[in-house]
This record gives sequence, C-alpha cells and structure tokens, in this order.
Amino acid sequence: MATADKGDWRLLGVELKGADGEIDIARAHLLHSAARLRDVYLGLQVLPICADFTTDFALPEIPGTFHRIVTFFPGSTIGNFEPAEAEHFLGKLAALCTSGGGLLIGIDLKKERTRLEQAYNDALGVTAAFNLNLLARINRSFGANIRRDRFRHYAFYNEQLGRIEMHLVSTVEQDVQLDGAQITFAAEEKIVTEYSYKYTIEEFARLATRSGWTVQQLWTDPEHLFSVQHLVAR
Repeated sequence: MATADKGDWRLLGVELKGADGEIDIARAHLLHSAARLRDVYLGLQVLPICADFTTDFALPEIPGTFHRIVTFFPGSTIGNFEPAEAEHFLGKLAALCTSGGGLLIGIDLKKERTRLEQAYNDALGVTAAFNLNLLARINRSFGANIRRDRFRHYAFYNEQLGRIEMHLVSTVEQDVQLDGAQITFAAEEKIVTEYSYKYTIEEFARLATRSGWTVQQLWTDPEHLFSVQHLVAR
C-alpha cells in the first residue's frame, strides 16, 4: 500500500497471510523487504504491517500529512475469492482507503478454455508441483502421513462459473492419518484445493461498482489476456 503527498511518498508493506500459503515465512520476508527498501530509497518511509489481509486490520499512525491512500493488490489474487467474498473484500479496501482513495489491481481475464487449461496443466509441471506441495505442507503442519505419489494434479475450466478448479486426485483407495484422525479416500476421489475466477472487463467493472469503487483507467496486453486497473473509491 502506498500513500502519496506532494513529492512525498510513504510505503506501507502488508504481509499477505493465508492466500499465498506461506504464512510461516512471510513475516521474515516482509521485514527483510522493508529493510532493503529503506536501504535503496533513503528518503522513503517504510512501515511494515504484519496482518492477514482477509481480516480486519488497522493502518499504523502515519507521521506527517498525506493526500490519499492507494492500495496495490498485484497478480490476480482477487480471482481466488468467491464472487461474494471478492465483493466484501473490495468493499473493506474501499472503506480502508476512504473516499478518493485508489486501488491498483490485477485481473485475469476470461479467455479460451484450451488456453486456460494449458496454463494450469503446463508441460513443465510447475502448477502441478505447486498444487502437490500442499500435501507436504499438511504433513509438516499436522503430522500427517499423506503420500504425494498417490495423488495427481487435476485442473479444468468450469465455463459456467467462469473459474479454474484445481484438485488433487487420489490415484488409489487409501487411508491417511491427519492430526490423529483416519481419512479414507476412494480411487479418483478429489480434494478441491483452489478456485481461480476469471472476469470480463464488464463483469469486473460491475463487481467494483457494487464494492464502492469506480474504474478510472485500465490497461491490457495486446491479446487482452490480463488487465491492470486503477479504481477510485467513491
């Protein structure tokens, strides 16, 4: 998050807990990044905030005066929210930034099913490794005994709901121990691990409007695969 005044910029770093799935290392990364920014931009005031952005949190006291608050929400993380959750989250950001505040946000746009499914089932297996790593994380956090080699990655585009659905599929019938409980999986039984909603320009504009924002400007790549948008809180 950044706040701007006449020639005077202050940066607020927010640790993104939960959505990124790296809660255990995010605090150290945040503090390290804040220290690096201070070293590189000697006139920049950096105020790191350790918080879960999906819950309520307050901005720290900002010394001096500032013109407005502008929030930067990069990537296309908003797509990981259900539409109603996205509307609620954007509404909280609008309240946090107050009237006239800004939001710079990335949106993954709707495109051909084939292209989307190829992206989430990439030939190098990067997305599959990311998805399957969840099992290793569960094993570490809960003392589980889940075998990664007994699950496979599966992702497809649900055109009716406008979202990619990522799953882990049990390749055999198996029992796993999780935090003292036994869980039985049938062969081909699926675990839903992530939804990633895609929007058209018009759909996201309506969502932004319902959340208290107005789209002031937007940019897309030449193929209109992705969009970065500047919103202003009403």
